[in-house]
Amino acid sequence: MNSDFEALDRGQVEQALAGLAGAFALDLRPECDSTNTQLSAAPLPQDGRVPVLAVDRQTAGRGRRGRVWQSWPGASLTFSSLWQFAPGAPVPAGLSLVVGLALAQVLEQLGVAGVQLKWPNDVLIHGRKLAGVLVELSSGQRRGIAAVVGIGINLHLPPEADIPHEGGVIDLAACLDVPPGPNELLALILTRLHGLFGVYGAAGFGALRAAWEERNAFAGLPVRIIDETREQRGNCAGVDEDGALLLDTPEGRVRVLSGEVSLRLA
Repeated sequence: MNSDFEALDRGQVEQALAGLAGAFALDLRPECDSTNTQLSAAPLPQDGRVPVLAVDRQTAGRGRRGRVWQSWPGASLTFSSLWQFAPGAPVPAGLSLVVGLALAQVLEQLGVAGVQLKWPNDVLIHGRKLAGVLVELSSGQRRGIAAVVGIGINLHLPPEADIPHEGGVIDLAACLDVPPGPNELLALILTRLHGLFGVYGAAGFGALRAAWEERNAFAGLPVRIIDETREQRGNCAGVDEDGALLLDTPEGRVRVLSGEVSLRLA
């Protein structure tokens, strides 16, 4: 545990949320296995609030494609929130991109330089991974689309941390002289998500597409799309109105939905 460890505190988060505090049902704990798993199984508040589960440490945090999100006390901010969208809302393919954009905008607001977005779910700082997103559509008899949004952000990684990533990893402590504590950061992110999801629910990802493209880490670069059975190569041509990746190949332009694929530089 790092010496500057700040535990999550509901009062501090609500104070930082100010007028938006009533929009969220906060559940802050020292530890749990996976915030996405726990929140998916929890009953929804009956008053329309957005459920949020944040922990100081996950013991079985999950990432995309079966990966594990490693966690140490005080090393990261890990939390999940459950958002409901009305029937007829935009297709969910763009959800993880909206989340990434929210994270990028918060980081830029804090003064972090070199923020980039890697389709579909990573936030990079000069090519090194700072944060990841896991969006899972919620099952059950809920009306419209319900999505559990899991977020993990490296705050202050311990020296023994050995996290595999093709571009390397970085933490917020390396990006800012005085990084915010987890309570302030959680409130900032929830506030930005609340605003951007309002835009997304009303107008779709197309309304946010240009802002995402401005931070596209691989714009115009040769890339590989890898899944369990094959590999595609081409130049990254950005994303479309639904959040699908556009890949220019010798055979023409290909549209790639996130699913279980990995995007890497060629």
